[in-house]
Amino acid sequence: MEGLITSYGLMGTMWEQVRAPLIVPFMKIMVTMCLAMSIMLFVERVYMGLVIVVVKLMQYKLDKRYKWEAIKEDLETGNSVFPMVLVQIPMFNEKEVYQLSIGAACGLSWPSDRVIIQVLDDSTDPIIKDLVELECKRWAGKGINIKYEIRDNRNGYKAGALKQGMKHSYVKQCEFVAIFDADFQPDPDFLWRTIPFLAHNPELALVQARWKFVNSDECLMTRMQEMSLDYHFTVEQEAGSATHAFFGFNGTAGVWRISALNEAGGWKDRTTVEDMDLAVRVSLKGWKFIYVGDLKVKNELPSTFKAYRYQQHRWSCGPANLFKKMIIEIARNKKVTLWKKFYVIYSFFFVRKIVAHLVTFIFYCVVLPATVLVPEVQVPKWGAIYIPSIVSLLNAVGTPRSFHLLVFWILFENVMSLHRTKGTFIGLFEAGTRVNEWVVTKKLGEAMKVKQGSKATKKPSIQIGESVYMLEIFVGIYLFLCGCYDFSFGKNHYYIYLFLQSMAFFIAGFGYIGVFAPNS
Repeated sequence: MEGLITSYGLMGTMWEQVRAPLIVPFMKIMVTMCLAMSIMLFVERVYMGLVIVVVKLMQYKLDKRYKWEAIKEDLETGNSVFPMVLVQIPMFNEKEVYQLSIGAACGLSWPSDRVIIQVLDDSTDPIIKDLVELECKRWAGKGINIKYEIRDNRNGYKAGALKQGMKHSYVKQCEFVAIFDADFQPDPDFLWRTIPFLAHNPELALVQARWKFVNSDECLMTRMQEMSLDYHFTVEQEAGSATHAFFGFNGTAGVWRISALNEAGGWKDRTTVEDMDLAVRVSLKGWKFIYVGDLKVKNELPSTFKAYRYQQHRWSCGPANLFKKMIIEIARNKKVTLWKKFYVIYSFFFVRKIVAHLVTFIFYCVVLPATVLVPEVQVPKWGAIYIPSIVSLLNAVGTPRSFHLLVFWILFENVMSLHRTKGTFIGLFEAGTRVNEWVVTKKLGEAMKVKQGSKATKKPSIQIGESVYMLEIFVGIYLFLCGCYDFSFGKNHYYIYLFLQSMAFFIAGFGYIGVFAPNS
């Protein structure tokens, strides 16, 4: 017993000896850096919010910026007045949704002799491969011009499949290409609403539609995803389209001008965000993009925590890696204005793809909790409370129906910031093998169940302890201990937040989140 007391005494003495000369200065530097990043993110969010307000108040409509006129059949030339359109559907072992996407693409309203449906199947499961091929043959039997294309490898993953698909001889007759992931269901009038923008505005290279989530009410995790993505589409995409005619291609639910795609060098597989890579390169060639927010394409959100973690790793690692690889190329570009280059480098990449992830985890889940152990270091209220509160409130504008879930969203986003920060560092420093890791986001086919109506009565059960995620548990323990210390000795009353946040990490760490998929 005496030895234990002596050990605690020695540890306390050592802590006091290193705290003043080492810990306190280091913590002050970290707090200053985090506050600076918080201000960057705050200014960026307020700027985008003001842009959206101006757009709405001025009724800044798409048809005023760009010409849109319905394409009509010519009595003399017939259907030849309609541009030839290629519709690509890349897929990989999509057993649950392949019929959905192929059926929606084949149901697009466009002259049948002016559209080609191209199914790019990289499936490794021979049973699923046969099912997809049979589905294509079934539609071909109905008179649909549909091509089933496969490769003998998966080089480049989705980018490789799309690139290979563009090499087929029949693609040369096409002027535009529409891309839909395997869980997307475009409405029949999708091409009628998008192609006229490209046909009448030769400076446009991309028309991007918005996503509509068919399973957002499946569980609390999908509601949280809806809030984040609705903000992305309502604010980020709209602001980029209105101010710089540039935004990141979402990888699906968009139509490209093939000549612009080819001019920029086509698809590249150097990162896990081939869609963003292409968008940046095309923009640097001087092309413009347009976002059509009132055109929505139904799709499915990942409803298992495992699938969502993989997706968020890819969505954070890829942009950071692309930023590292393209920053010099963007800075040296001669075809776009200095203001646009600043916007792409600073706003689009640095603040939104790097700072936003780092400050959320490092500040609110590491540095701020650590300050309760070092009372000499104080975080001003505007940095600890006001800025994050305003940023969170601004995010809620995208999904007003979920405003009452804002606290849950904050806690959930802080949990996911752990993986986004890890992915960002892996992408920036190209550390390990996960920098180019591509794991297809598994979908459960909820969109199909919704469509089938009465057959949708059986829902996936709420996930209970499917997996144990040690990173989340370790962070949860750290936050809980900091909360206990602040409750016992602190004066900042951070323990309320720390206990709540630690619970969120524990819930995620023990797998009590999302839905349970038996074979996921």
